[in-house]
Amino acid sequence: MAGQRTLSGPCTAWPEDSAFIREVLDRIGDKWTVLVISTLGSGPLRYSDLQASVPGISQRMLTVTLKELERDGLATRTAYAEVPPRVVYELTDLGRSLQEAVLALAGWAASNHAAVAAHRKQHEATGVGRAATGAR
Repeated sequence: MAGQRTLSGPCTAWPEDSAFIREVLDRIGDKWTVLVISTLGSGPLRYSDLQASVPGISQRMLTVTLKELERDGLATRTAYAEVPPRVVYELTDLGRSLQEAVLALAGWAASNHAAVAAHRKQHEATGVGRAATGAR
């Protein structure tokens, strides 16, 4: 006879159809979103300055990320009628409300990257939860 299942965690408080909540978490938990939001937290930036401030992001990924942030109301895009054209991105109030959480995530990653790298190396050698036996 199977024991009774214990449910816990934040998902238990969500509506049964919580696909939208998962979709929002997917957006704000994306690595490029975290880096773009944390970078825009210091103030409005031109596209080229934003791209230079986020190491490793391609022009395509920056464009896709910014469009998604605009769609979700987290960032705004302001185009100025100048020659050459100038486009500035900045966080909305909703986007700024994420700032503390995003900076905490980025800070945790920066503080713990060495420990995670060590665990990955150990896993490659032994596997998670398994002691090295010497035999392969």
